[in-house]
Amino acid sequence: MKISKILESKKLTLSFEVFPPKTDASFDSVNKATEEIAELRPDFISVTYGAGGGTSKYTLKIAENIEKRYHIPVLTHVTCVSSSKETVHNYVESLKQAGIENIMALRGDLMPGKENEDRSHWDYSHAVDLIRELKESGSSFTIGGACYPEIHPESANQKEDILYLKEKADAGCDFLTTQMFFDNHLLYNFLFKIREAGITIPVIPGIMPITNANQIERAIKLSGSHMPQRFLTLLDRFGNDPAAMKQAGIAYATDQIIDLYANGIRNVHVYTMNKPDVAAKIKDNLSDILKVDND
Repeated sequence: MKISKILESKKLTLSFEVFPPKTDASFDSVNKATEEIAELRPDFISVTYGAGGGTSKYTLKIAENIEKRYHIPVLTHVTCVSSSKETVHNYVESLKQAGIENIMALRGDLMPGKENEDRSHWDYSHAVDLIRELKESGSSFTIGGACYPEIHPESANQKEDILYLKEKADAGCDFLTTQMFFDNHLLYNFLFKIREAGITIPVIPGIMPITNANQIERAIKLSGSHMPQRFLTLLDRFGNDPAAMKQAGIAYATDQIIDLYANGIRNVHVYTMNKPDVAAKIKDNLSDILKVDND
Protein backbone atom coordinates (compact mmCIF):
# COMPACT_ATOMS: atom_id res chain seq x y z
CA MET A 1 0.00 0.00 0.00
CA LYS A 2 1.21 3.47 -0.80
CA ILE A 3 1.85 5.79 2.12
CA SER A 4 0.30 8.63 0.13
CA LYS A 5 -3.04 6.82 0.52
CA ILE A 6 -2.53 6.46 4.27
CA LEU A 7 -1.85 10.18 4.56
CA GLU A 8 -5.06 11.02 2.71
CA SER A 9 -7.07 9.35 5.46
CA LYS A 10 -8.50 11.40 8.30
CA LYS A 11 -7.60 8.81 10.93
CA LEU A 12 -4.76 9.14 13.41
CA THR A 13 -1.76 7.02 12.45
CA LEU A 14 1.34 5.77 14.20
CA SER A 15 4.35 4.42 12.32
CA PHE A 16 7.70 3.02 13.46
CA GLU A 17 11.26 3.05 12.14
CA VAL A 18 13.70 0.14 12.28
CA PHE A 19 17.29 -0.20 11.15
CA PRO A 20 19.15 -3.13 9.57
CA PRO A 21 22.16 -4.94 11.05
CA LYS A 22 25.69 -4.10 9.98
CA THR A 23 26.86 -7.72 9.69
CA ASP A 24 25.56 -11.18 8.86
CA ALA A 25 26.26 -12.27 12.43
CA SER A 26 23.71 -9.84 13.87
CA PHE A 27 21.06 -10.28 11.18
CA ASP A 28 18.90 -12.83 12.99
CA SER A 29 18.65 -10.84 16.23
CA VAL A 30 17.89 -7.59 14.41
CA ASN A 31 15.37 -9.27 12.12
CA LYS A 32 13.62 -10.75 15.17
CA ALA A 33 13.33 -7.28 16.72
CA THR A 34 11.87 -5.85 13.52
CA GLU A 35 9.35 -8.70 13.37
CA GLU A 36 8.26 -8.01 16.94
CA ILE A 37 7.73 -4.37 16.00
CA ALA A 38 5.77 -5.42 12.91
CA GLU A 39 3.52 -7.57 15.12
CA LEU A 40 2.35 -4.34 16.77
CA ARG A 41 0.62 -3.51 13.46
CA PRO A 42 1.77 0.08 12.94
CA ASP A 43 0.35 1.94 9.93
CA PHE A 44 3.70 1.58 8.18
CA ILE A 45 7.33 0.79 8.98
CA SER A 46 10.37 2.57 7.60
CA VAL A 47 13.64 0.70 7.18
CA THR A 48 16.86 2.73 7.16
CA TYR A 49 19.89 2.46 4.89
CA GLY A 50 23.34 2.79 6.46
CA ALA A 51 25.98 5.42 5.73
CA GLY A 52 27.16 5.05 2.15
CA GLY A 53 24.63 2.28 1.55
CA GLY A 54 26.68 -0.11 3.62
CA THR A 55 23.66 -2.05 4.89
CA SER A 56 21.55 -1.89 1.72
CA LYS A 57 21.27 -5.67 1.25
CA TYR A 58 19.98 -6.04 4.81
CA THR A 59 17.58 -3.13 4.34
CA LEU A 60 16.01 -4.90 1.40
CA LYS A 61 15.77 -8.27 3.19
CA ILE A 62 14.10 -6.76 6.25
CA ALA A 63 11.76 -4.55 4.21
CA GLU A 64 10.71 -7.45 2.00
CA ASN A 65 10.08 -9.69 5.02
CA ILE A 66 7.84 -7.08 6.67
CA GLU A 67 5.96 -6.38 3.45
CA LYS A 68 5.32 -10.00 2.51
CA ARG A 69 4.97 -11.68 5.89
CA TYR A 70 3.06 -9.00 7.78
CA HIS A 71 1.44 -7.10 4.89
CA ILE A 72 2.44 -3.79 6.45
CA PRO A 73 3.39 -0.96 4.09
CA VAL A 74 7.14 -0.40 4.10
CA LEU A 75 9.00 2.85 3.51
CA THR A 76 12.48 1.85 2.35
CA HIS A 77 15.26 4.39 2.69
CA VAL A 78 17.48 4.98 -0.33
CA THR A 79 20.56 7.18 0.05
CA CYS A 80 22.44 8.51 -2.92
CA VAL A 81 25.54 10.16 -1.47
CA SER A 82 28.72 8.91 -3.20
CA SER A 83 26.64 6.32 -5.10
CA SER A 84 26.65 5.88 -8.87
CA LYS A 85 23.43 6.10 -10.87
CA GLU A 86 23.86 2.47 -11.82
CA THR A 87 24.03 1.41 -8.18
CA VAL A 88 20.92 3.38 -7.27
CA HIS A 89 18.99 2.25 -10.35
CA ASN A 90 19.76 -1.39 -9.63
CA TYR A 91 18.68 -1.01 -6.02
CA VAL A 92 15.45 0.74 -6.97
CA GLU A 93 14.72 -2.06 -9.43
CA SER A 94 15.23 -4.57 -6.60
CA LEU A 95 12.65 -2.69 -4.54
CA LYS A 96 10.17 -2.89 -7.40
CA GLN A 97 10.74 -6.63 -7.72
CA ALA A 98 10.11 -7.01 -3.98
CA GLY A 99 6.75 -5.25 -4.29
CA ILE A 100 7.80 -2.21 -2.25
CA GLU A 101 5.92 0.95 -3.20
CA ASN A 102 7.44 3.63 -0.96
CA ILE A 103 10.89 5.21 -0.98
CA MET A 104 12.45 7.64 1.50
CA ALA A 105 14.85 9.53 -0.78
CA LEU A 106 17.80 10.84 1.21
CA ARG A 107 21.22 12.22 0.56
CA GLY A 108 22.47 10.06 3.40
CA ASP A 109 25.25 10.36 5.93
CA LEU A 110 28.74 10.93 4.61
CA MET A 111 31.22 8.16 5.28
CA PRO A 112 33.76 8.99 8.00
CA GLY A 113 36.73 10.81 6.50
CA LYS A 114 34.79 11.97 3.44
CA GLU A 115 33.01 14.93 4.97
CA ASN A 116 35.12 17.43 3.02
CA GLU A 117 35.46 15.40 -0.18
CA ASP A 118 34.89 17.16 -3.52
CA ARG A 119 31.35 16.25 -4.61
CA SER A 120 31.47 17.74 -8.10
CA HIS A 121 32.03 14.32 -9.70
CA TRP A 122 29.25 12.58 -7.77
CA ASP A 123 26.14 11.51 -9.69
CA TYR A 124 24.00 12.79 -6.81
CA SER A 125 24.94 15.66 -4.52
CA HIS A 126 21.61 16.13 -2.79
CA ALA A 127 18.40 14.22 -2.13
CA VAL A 128 16.52 16.45 -4.56
CA ASP A 129 18.62 14.96 -7.40
CA LEU A 130 17.30 11.50 -6.57
CA ILE A 131 13.72 12.71 -6.08
CA ARG A 132 13.72 14.49 -9.43
CA GLU A 133 15.19 11.49 -11.21
CA LEU A 134 12.65 9.08 -9.73
CA LYS A 135 9.76 11.33 -10.77
CA GLU A 136 11.11 12.02 -14.25
CA SER A 137 11.60 8.29 -14.82
CA GLY A 138 7.88 7.76 -14.44
CA SER A 139 8.34 5.82 -11.22
CA SER A 140 5.14 4.95 -9.38
CA PHE A 141 6.78 5.03 -5.94
CA THR A 142 5.41 7.28 -3.24
CA ILE A 143 8.46 9.37 -2.36
CA GLY A 144 9.24 10.75 1.06
CA GLY A 145 11.91 13.25 2.03
CA ALA A 146 13.50 14.47 5.24
CA CYS A 147 13.23 17.85 6.95
CA TYR A 148 14.54 19.53 10.08
CA PRO A 149 12.09 21.47 12.31
CA GLU A 150 15.03 23.49 13.61
CA ILE A 151 17.78 23.65 10.98
CA HIS A 152 19.83 21.21 8.95
CA PRO A 153 23.33 21.06 10.45
CA GLU A 154 24.84 22.10 7.10
CA SER A 155 22.44 24.98 6.36
CA ALA A 156 23.41 28.58 6.99
CA ASN A 157 19.98 29.40 8.39
CA GLN A 158 16.40 28.17 8.41
CA LYS A 159 15.40 30.37 5.48
CA GLU A 160 17.96 28.58 3.31
CA ASP A 161 16.75 25.25 4.67
CA ILE A 162 13.17 25.99 3.65
CA LEU A 163 14.24 26.98 0.14
CA TYR A 164 15.84 23.55 -0.27
CA LEU A 165 12.66 21.91 1.04
CA LYS A 166 10.65 23.82 -1.55
CA GLU A 167 12.95 22.35 -4.21
CA LYS A 168 12.18 18.86 -2.92
CA ALA A 169 8.44 19.49 -2.98
CA ASP A 170 8.59 21.00 -6.47
CA ALA A 171 10.68 18.05 -7.69
CA GLY A 172 7.88 15.66 -6.74
CA CYS A 173 8.42 14.69 -3.11
CA ASP A 174 5.06 13.40 -1.80
CA PHE A 175 5.59 13.94 1.92
CA LEU A 176 8.23 14.91 4.48
CA THR A 177 9.27 13.26 7.73
CA THR A 178 11.00 15.38 10.33
CA GLN A 179 14.19 14.71 12.17
CA MET A 180 13.65 14.19 15.89
CA PHE A 181 12.72 17.15 18.07
CA PHE A 182 11.87 17.49 21.75
CA ASP A 183 9.83 20.70 21.83
CA ASN A 184 6.57 20.62 19.89
CA HIS A 185 6.45 24.40 19.63
CA LEU A 186 9.46 24.20 17.32
CA LEU A 187 7.47 21.95 14.99
CA TYR A 188 4.40 24.19 15.00
CA ASN A 189 6.54 27.21 14.19
CA PHE A 190 8.30 25.27 11.42
CA LEU A 191 4.99 24.17 9.88
CA PHE A 192 3.76 27.76 9.81
CA LYS A 193 6.92 28.89 8.02
CA ILE A 194 6.92 26.19 5.37
CA ARG A 195 3.22 26.68 4.61
CA GLU A 196 3.95 30.38 4.20
CA ALA A 197 6.69 29.38 1.74
CA GLY A 198 4.20 27.39 -0.34
CA ILE A 199 5.17 23.89 0.80
CA THR A 200 1.84 22.11 1.08
CA ILE A 201 2.77 18.41 1.12
CA PRO A 202 2.11 16.41 4.32
CA VAL A 203 4.70 16.55 7.11
CA ILE A 204 5.04 13.62 9.51
CA PRO A 205 6.65 14.52 12.85
CA GLY A 206 9.41 12.15 13.96
CA ILE A 207 9.60 11.39 17.69
CA MET A 208 12.58 9.78 19.39
CA PRO A 209 11.95 8.22 22.83
CA ILE A 210 15.12 8.82 24.84
CA THR A 211 15.27 5.78 27.09
CA ASN A 212 18.83 6.06 28.35
CA ALA A 213 21.12 8.98 29.02
CA ASN A 214 23.73 7.79 26.52
CA GLN A 215 21.34 8.54 23.64
CA ILE A 216 21.40 12.26 24.30
CA GLU A 217 24.78 13.05 22.77
CA ARG A 218 24.00 11.12 19.58
CA ALA A 219 20.55 12.68 19.32
CA ILE A 220 22.01 16.17 19.47
CA LYS A 221 24.72 15.28 16.96
CA LEU A 222 22.21 13.84 14.49
CA SER A 223 19.60 16.54 14.67
CA GLY A 224 21.09 19.56 16.40
CA SER A 225 17.97 19.41 18.55
CA HIS A 226 17.18 21.95 21.23
CA MET A 227 16.67 20.21 24.56
CA PRO A 228 13.96 22.07 26.51
CA GLN A 229 14.44 22.62 30.21
CA ARG A 230 11.59 20.25 31.00
CA PHE A 231 13.46 17.43 29.29
CA LEU A 232 16.82 18.36 30.85
CA THR A 233 15.20 18.30 34.29
CA LEU A 234 13.88 14.82 33.59
CA LEU A 235 17.32 13.71 32.47
CA ASP A 236 19.00 15.21 35.52
CA ARG A 237 16.58 13.49 37.89
CA PHE A 238 16.38 10.03 36.29
CA GLY A 239 19.42 9.74 34.00
CA ASN A 240 21.43 7.60 36.42
CA ASP A 241 18.64 5.09 36.95
CA PRO A 242 18.17 3.03 33.75
CA ALA A 243 14.71 1.73 34.61
CA ALA A 244 13.42 5.10 35.72
CA MET A 245 14.97 6.86 32.70
CA LYS A 246 13.35 4.39 30.33
CA GLN A 247 9.94 4.93 31.88
CA ALA A 248 10.36 8.69 31.93
CA GLY A 249 11.62 8.80 28.33
CA ILE A 250 8.64 6.78 27.09
CA ALA A 251 6.28 9.03 29.05
CA TYR A 252 7.89 12.16 27.58
CA ALA A 253 7.61 10.82 24.02
CA THR A 254 4.00 9.76 24.63
CA ASP A 255 3.18 13.23 25.94
CA GLN A 256 4.69 14.80 22.81
CA ILE A 257 2.61 12.54 20.57
CA ILE A 258 -0.63 13.22 22.45
CA ASP A 259 -0.02 16.96 22.15
CA LEU A 260 0.59 16.59 18.41
CA TYR A 261 -2.64 14.66 17.90
CA ALA A 262 -4.56 17.16 20.05
CA ASN A 263 -3.27 20.00 17.89
CA GLY A 264 -4.44 18.52 14.61
CA ILE A 265 -1.43 16.43 13.58
CA ARG A 266 -2.78 13.11 12.30
CA ASN A 267 0.40 11.17 11.47
CA VAL A 268 3.31 10.53 13.85
CA HIS A 269 6.47 8.49 13.22
CA VAL A 270 8.49 6.97 16.09
CA TYR A 271 12.20 6.22 15.92
CA THR A 272 12.08 2.95 17.86
CA MET A 273 15.81 2.12 17.76
CA ASN A 274 14.78 -1.53 17.20
CA LYS A 275 13.27 -1.75 20.69
CA PRO A 276 9.98 -3.66 20.48
CA ASP A 277 9.20 -3.08 24.17
CA VAL A 278 9.49 0.69 23.75
CA ALA A 279 7.33 0.66 20.63
CA ALA A 280 4.76 -1.56 22.36
CA LYS A 281 4.55 0.66 25.42
CA ILE A 282 4.06 3.81 23.36
CA LYS A 283 1.34 2.21 21.28
CA ASP A 284 -0.35 0.89 24.42
CA ASN A 285 -0.23 4.37 25.96
CA LEU A 286 -2.08 5.65 22.87
CA SER A 287 -4.49 2.73 22.45
CA ASP A 288 -7.74 4.61 22.97
CA ILE A 289 -6.50 7.84 21.43
CA LEU A 290 -5.69 6.05 18.17
CA LYS A 291 -9.31 4.89 18.01
CA VAL A 292 -10.62 8.46 17.90
CA ASP A 293 -12.69 8.92 14.74
CA ASN A 294 -11.77 12.17 13.00
CA ASP A 295 -13.97 11.75 9.94
